[in-house]
Amino acid sequence: MTPIALTIAGSDSSGGAGIQADLKTFSALGVYGASVIAALTAQNTRGVTAIHDVPADFIAAQIDAVFSDLDVRAVKIGMLSQVTAIEAVTKGLDRHAAQNIVLDPVMVATSGDRLLATNAVDAIRRLLIPRALVITPNLPEAAALLDAPVAHGEQEMEAQARALLKLGTQAVLIKGGHGDTPESVDLLVDAKGVTRLAARRIVTQNTHGTGCTLSSAIAAGLAKGRDLSVATREAKAYVTDAIAAADTLEIGHGHGPLHHFYAQWRDQ
Repeated sequence: MTPIALTIAGSDSSGGAGIQADLKTFSALGVYGASVIAALTAQNTRGVTAIHDVPADFIAAQIDAVFSDLDVRAVKIGMLSQVTAIEAVTKGLDRHAAQNIVLDPVMVATSGDRLLATNAVDAIRRLLIPRALVITPNLPEAAALLDAPVAHGEQEMEAQARALLKLGTQAVLIKGGHGDTPESVDLLVDAKGVTRLAARRIVTQNTHGTGCTLSSAIAAGLAKGRDLSVATREAKAYVTDAIAAADTLEIGHGHGPLHHFYAQWRDQ
């Protein structure tokens, strides 16, 4: 059976993040990708200039079309900018008993542009987090979800991850990419304990779509039947290599994308 993963997120017109990054990641990792577009963004490596929200009924129609025909084994949820979109996705997930839900609570683009309406944060807490197998916030996103200061150090990261577990998710991968230590450390926290995932911190401005890529890589692993711990370790390794290869691409004039196909394009 061909592994299938679904991304529910926003479209990035420059191709580095959102739906486009998710589908590239699925393909690079040997998973067939389907998509539900929840918003259109006009953006490039320098920033976001406009957002067009997809109507809730059309989001629902996309979800029904995919699940009624495809055997979806994992779902990655990214940018949902409005409460109406979050509600439509929640109802769709319940309607089709979706499993292996990876929630990336996208709030701000790499460029610094806000992607989430202020009143949508509470809807994410109430509706999506309790349905997720794992959520993947970076340090600012975790702080925003908890109305707390940004964590500094692994002890504070773990404490915030445990607080997020109380919102109903089964696991939290709190990402340390915004830190300033020589290592980029993520912590996977669930009821069983803490798994520390460390990689060398790579100095590059080409990090557009890093969070999207990590969460979709986890979903790809889950779609292939990996357990969460293995899927997360493999996803961390993939993203680290994609960042390391990012400077071999020449894309745009701002924060360029990762190299999703670093393995496939090696001989070109």
